[in-house]
Amino acid sequence: MRKRNVQILFRLSEEEADYLYRLVGQSGRSKEALLRSMVMGYRLCQKPDPEFYKIMRELSAIGNRINQLAAKANALGFIDTPMLREEAKRWHDFQIDVRKKYLLPKRAAT
Repeated sequence: MRKRNVQILFRLSEEEADYLYRLVGQSGRSKEALLRSMVMGYRLCQKPDPEFYKIMRELSAIGNRINQLAAKANALGFIDTPMLREEAKRWHDFQIDVRKKYLLPKRAAT
């Protein structure tokens, strides 16, 4: 049995349809998923750019390496200090890069 068994059909003007398809493109969702979200009252956001996913992969990799260091320290009873320093530096450099790219205000061209 279908979870969604109520079908609703309606008409849009060309302008409304263009706007809907623009929202669909920006959100990265299907038309149906976008409309369902809107009906449920969700706040719509644009799909993140590819750089966002690159940053999240790097953050995940750093977290995984730190977790591996913690597991190793727990199993062996000591901390691999050089590796910990390397990951701390990687984390520090990552934060600086993200701040430079996304958080610092851009200066006006002179």
